[in-house]
Amino acid sequence: MQFKWKLIALTGMMMQLLTYANAQQPAVSPLETVRFTVKEAVDYALVNQYAVRNAKLDELITLAKNKEVSGLALPQVSGTATFQDNPIIQKQLIDASNFDPSVPKGTLVAFSFGLKYNALGNVDVNQVLFDPSVLVALQARKTLEELARKGVQKSEVDVKTAVYKAYFNVLAADKANKILQESLLRMEKTLNETRETYKNGLVEKLDVDRLVVQYNNLKSEELRLRNTRDVGIASLKFQMGMPMAQQLELKDTLSNEALTADIQEQGQFNYNNRIEYQLLETQKRANEYNLKRYRMQGLPSLNAFGQGGVSRQSNTFNYFQQQLWYGYVSWGLTLKVPIFSGLQRRRKVDQAFIEVQKSTLSMENTRNSIDLDQTQSSTNLRNNITLLQSQEDNMKLANEVYNTTNIKYKEGVGSSLEVITAETALLTAQNNYFSALFNVIVSRIDYLKAYGKL
Repeated sequence: MQFKWKLIALTGMMMQLLTYANAQQPAVSPLETVRFTVKEAVDYALVNQYAVRNAKLDELITLAKNKEVSGLALPQVSGTATFQDNPIIQKQLIDASNFDPSVPKGTLVAFSFGLKYNALGNVDVNQVLFDPSVLVALQARKTLEELARKGVQKSEVDVKTAVYKAYFNVLAADKANKILQESLLRMEKTLNETRETYKNGLVEKLDVDRLVVQYNNLKSEELRLRNTRDVGIASLKFQMGMPMAQQLELKDTLSNEALTADIQEQGQFNYNNRIEYQLLETQKRANEYNLKRYRMQGLPSLNAFGQGGVSRQSNTFNYFQQQLWYGYVSWGLTLKVPIFSGLQRRRKVDQAFIEVQKSTLSMENTRNSIDLDQTQSSTNLRNNITLLQSQEDNMKLANEVYNTTNIKYKEGVGSSLEVITAETALLTAQNNYFSALFNVIVSRIDYLKAYGKL
C-alpha cells in the first residue's frame, strides 16, 4: 500500500511539473499589461522562476532514484537466448583402449565433442534475502526525499527574498519620482513667473538663468529615476521568471507603516524556523545512514537464485521442425561472508564518520550565524527606521524652507539664489529620504528572513 501511495505521489508531481513547464509561457499576450501585488508576484515566481523549477526537477530525480533503490529488494529476472554455429568443431585425442579393451593401450583417436549447431534458452532469477547495504538504502529513502523537499523550500525562500527586494525597490523609485514631479511643477511655475517678471524688467536675466539651470538639473534627476525604475522592473521580471517582453505594472504602494508592520520583539526562537538549518539536519541524517551502510557491509549477505532453460544440439539446421529440446532447472542459495577487503571498508567507515562530524559542526556554525543574522538585522532595521523617520522630518522641514523662500522671492524680498539654494537643499533631503527608504526595505526583508518569516 505504501508503494502504491508513493507511485501516486510521483505521478502527481509529474503532473505538476507539466503545469510548471506550461506556465513558462505568459498566460496573456506580451503586449497586454499584467498588474501584480507583491504577493501575486511572489506566487508567480514560485511557479516560473528557474531556480525553483530546477529544484523541483531535482526533487523528481530523487524520487526516481528512490524507486530505483526500492527495486533492489525485488526479484531480478533476466532471460538469455544463444545460438552457436561451429563450422569447425574442435577435436581432442583420447585413448581408445578406455572404450574398447581389444584395442592396444595407448592407441590415440581424435574425437569431436559437440555438434555443428547449438541453441540455448535460459531464464535467471535472483532475489536478495538479506543484504545490509540494501536494507540501509531502503531506510534512507524518506530522509533523501525530505532533503530534496528542503532544497525546494530553500530555493523558494531565496526567490521570495529576491522578489520582495526587487518589487519594493521599484515602489521606492515610484515614490521618489512622485515627490520629484511635485518639485518639478513648483520649479516650473517659479520659472515661468520669473520669466514674466523679467519681461517687465523687475528681475535680472541672471535670476532666470539660475532657475533654468536648477530646472534642468531636476529634469536630469527625473531621467535618472526613470532609468532606475526601468532597470528595477527588468530585475523584478528576472527574479520572477517572467519574459522581458511582458508588460508589468505594480498594484501595491509604499508606506512607512507597511515597512514597519512586522517589527516586534521576538520570543523564544526555534532554529528549525530557518530552512538552512532544516537542510543541515536532514543532511546529517543522510550522512548517518551512509555511515550505517558502510558499517553493515561487514555482515554476511544471503541471496536466492534459480535458473531454467532448454537447449538443443544438431548437425543440421532444422530448429523449426518438431525436434527434442532438453530442459533443465536449478536453484539454490548464495551466502557471501566478507572476510578481508584490504581495510577498504574500514577506511570508508572512517570517512563517513568524519562527514557526520562535519555535519554537526556545520549545524553549530549555522546556529551562531543565525544568531548573528538576527542581531544584525534587528539592529540595522531599527536604526534604519529611526533614520527614515529623521530623514522624512528633514525632508518636510526642507520643503517648508523652500516654500517660505519661494514666497519671499515672489514678494520681492528674496533672491533667486536663495530659491535655488532652498531647492537644492530640498532635493538633497529627498535623496537622503529615498536612500533611507531603500535601506529600510532591504533591512526589513533581511529581518524577516533571519527570523524564518519568509
